[in-house]
Amino acid sequence: MTYLFTTPDQRREMLQTIGAKSIDELFDQVPPDCCLGRPLELPPPLAEMDLEREVRSLAGRNVAGGDRVCLMGGGVYDHFIPAAVDEVVSRGEFYTAYTPYQAEASQGSLQAFFEYQSLICRLTGMDVSNASMYEAGTAVSEAAFMSMRVTSRHDKVVVLGSLHPEYREVLNSYLSNLKCELVVIPTPEGTADLAAVKKSLDDKTACLVFQHPNFFGCLEEAHQLCEMARSVGALSVAAFDPISLGLLQRPGDYGADVAVAEGQSLGIPMQYGGPFLGIFACRNDFVRKMPGRLVGRTNDRLGRPCYSLTLQAREQHIRREKATSNICTNQGLLALRATAYLALVGPQGLKEAAELCCRKAHYAAERLANIPGVRLAFDRPFFKEFTLQFAGGAEAILSKARRAGFDLGPGLSRFGAGVSTALKDAVLVAVTEKRTKQEVDDLAAALGS
Repeated sequence: MTYLFTTPDQRREMLQTIGAKSIDELFDQVPPDCCLGRPLELPPPLAEMDLEREVRSLAGRNVAGGDRVCLMGGGVYDHFIPAAVDEVVSRGEFYTAYTPYQAEASQGSLQAFFEYQSLICRLTGMDVSNASMYEAGTAVSEAAFMSMRVTSRHDKVVVLGSLHPEYREVLNSYLSNLKCELVVIPTPEGTADLAAVKKSLDDKTACLVFQHPNFFGCLEEAHQLCEMARSVGALSVAAFDPISLGLLQRPGDYGADVAVAEGQSLGIPMQYGGPFLGIFACRNDFVRKMPGRLVGRTNDRLGRPCYSLTLQAREQHIRREKATSNICTNQGLLALRATAYLALVGPQGLKEAAELCCRKAHYAAERLANIPGVRLAFDRPFFKEFTLQFAGGAEAILSKARRAGFDLGPGLSRFGAGVSTALKDAVLVAVTEKRTKQEVDDLAAALGS
């Protein structure tokens, strides 16, 4: 059975219409070394009943977050999601809503995005939020580009080595065809050396990008970093953990100019690593340089409140070289999940979740660091995530934990040149509000046996 429903005659007719002699001719522009040059090595065809059996067998090999005890970190976390979040976002009005080009037909979606923006502003202490971005990596990159536009500096972007290696990789890809230098300040002690940061900043720097809590779980000196950037006329870009703001100071309060984050922890399942939610907020001074969509509230001709896209001359509405970004959409459904989550838990619930994460993480760190051959990689304050080093190597301890029913990691060797050689045998451990004392005790017993 073929899945190509066009007949040979129809294909010949289409090729004749466009003036091509064969389908292969359509791919002449692809360099030969990029072509496979042979048929795909596919298994023989199966009957529908056999195909279904094979697919079910493959799917049965997947392990969901609830099948083992998940203490994995690195940007994706096993947080509790209230059942009402799924109930709200599964409504057909939201689940099937298309991108809101026509405001008069999209009032429900636009109002939801407006509420999301309002909640993100309250969460971060910033003046304005967009209607979301793809995920944290692109949000970091777009913050760097916005900083170039705001400062008119296109020569240098400075980032800390404690920024998530994947965020740095995305930023490096964005900058690779520009004349902008990406300066990475090593953080061998887990957090920034403020003297090294000060030395790297100058009047050519567009922005300083840091993560707080950082990739290793440690808390940076956020106030000082923002002050250092401001002293040379650069912007400060803070990547934050949304749950941490139930306990830690908000980016707007410690002086950040731009706040970006991965919003997965706000009611979004781990779902095999994505799709997720990019949070982007900044000070009102930069709103006209801001990427992504903005939803505003106004009144219609009858004086009734209504919602519309505002400052629209941003991406597909304007000439390419004048666009603020090539991202012309937003993660609407996932932003709605974050909106429902924040509205349900409220400020007090967020504070309680953050306190539980922090207390349980410190208890876990104390128990695990007492195991022979195990130690904390950094003697620094942390929130819910920490880095452990194992004398026997990361993969051995990860395998041992999996056999006992626990998922740790990722191992830092996975990120290659993104982390120092001294951390190749280290792993991340994240402890959320879902973990129990018994689970932590069982993990310590399993690893110490």
